[in-house]
This record gives sequence, C-alpha cells and structure tokens, in this order.
Amino acid sequence: MVTGANHGIGAATAVALATAGAAVLLTYLRLDVIPDPGLPDLYSTRRAADASEVTEVIAGLGGTAVALEADLSDPDTPEQVFDHAESELGQVDILVNNASAWVADSFAGHHSDRLERELRRVSADSFDRVVAVDARGSALMIAEYAERHRRHGLEWGRIIGITSGGPHGFPEEVSYGAAKAALENFTMSAAFELADRGITANVVHPPVTDTGWVTDEVRRHVEQDPGLLHVAEPGEVAEVIVYLCSDRARLITANRIELR
Repeated sequence: MVTGANHGIGAATAVALATAGAAVLLTYLRLDVIPDPGLPDLYSTRRAADASEVTEVIAGLGGTAVALEADLSDPDTPEQVFDHAESELGQVDILVNNASAWVADSFAGHHSDRLERELRRVSADSFDRVVAVDARGSALMIAEYAERHRRHGLEWGRIIGITSGGPHGFPEEVSYGAAKAALENFTMSAAFELADRGITANVVHPPVTDTGWVTDEVRRHVEQDPGLLHVAEPGEVAEVIVYLCSDRARLITANRIELR
C-alpha cells in the first residue's frame, strides 16, 4: 500500500514495488490547487490528477495495481482503505506513508519565500491541514496496519515513512516540518513496538526531488548550498524504498535514512 501515489515519489514507488512483484494498492486525493507563481503549473496539474496513469503503467509492465481515492485527513479512511485492499488484493504486508497535505507557512510574515513561492502565516487552518494528513493520518494508517497484521497472524512486514525537514525545524514550511517530525517519531515507535512481529519500520528523507516543483531557481539553490548534493528523480528514491522493503534489509529498522 502506497499513499499519495498519483504522482512523484509515491507513483514511482508504486511502479517499482509492482515491478519487484508486489500487488499494489495506491491511494490518492485529487487536489484543487490554487496556482502559485513560484511553482510550475505541472506541479499543480499532477496534484490534481487521479492515479489512472500510474495503474496503466503498472499494467503495461505486467504488474497488478488498484487505485483508490482516499482522504487521509478523515479518521475513518484507514479502515476503509485496508478493507478495500484486502478485498481486492489480499493482506497488506508493506505500508508506505508518502501522502502529504503540504502548504508553505511561516512565522515571519513574508509574502513569498526565497524561491518565490507564496507563503501564508501559520494558522490553525495551515497547521490542521498538514498535520491531519502527514502526522495523524500516517499514525492511524500504522495503527490499522498493525491491527490487521496481528489479526491475520502475519510474521513479516515493512513500514516506510517519507519525511522532509524533521525535528530541527523547517523554515518557511513550518507546519509541514512539524508534521513530518511527528511522522518520524510515530515510525520509530512502530519499529520498536512491532519488531517482534517481524516488522521493520524506517523513515526515508529524500534529497531535493523533481516531482514537478523544481525550477531553475531551485536547481541554482541546490548548486550553491554545500549541504545539498543532488536533485534526484522520483525513481531513484523509489529504488531505496524497494530495497528497504526487501528481505535483504531485515536488519535495517528504526532508522532515518537521509539521501543526498
């Protein structure tokens, strides 16, 4: 099961897992995104799309995939998604928490950030929107996964969370960073609490990844920042995720893996 898989890293991960032999349930949520002058139109277009293009690619490669539109900010969604997965494909062994309700918000009150993207003031709305999906939604997905795993008597499993930012703050994406820090913490807790069930749980922090939002200005920023080494493609990140889902990675758990 891969959440937020209609584009970007989620879509690439779904394709890579299917290519490796997994039957994949993709969740997505079409977003009516207001155009941002600091972001390419392509990014908004991809966030507003369904997952049919991804399932068609998987089918063309001989794989199996089912797509389901799901709002992870709704606390009832995890149970419904897992019911659908079990009825269509069987028990869920792998959970990739990739979905995000990203917004750019700030305490500083600027109208735009250094990349010319529009910023909003941190508010109850900006906080709730992101945390409901990235933090609470991911936690409830892990909880449902763990319950189904126990109920079915499974002895093997993988949980992967996709993060960005983390516990050290995320200027100009304040709520997003806080929500991802919570996701990291939930995933680390799962690694220790569920280890005796054969489940590993890790967090992957990709480098700047071109999911449609990377502009020439972003590329120049990466070139000038000594802490940023690459602009990655989604498929490169997916390769790491698939490895962590394999038996070869059975000793890798409770790790925050930062890619550069």
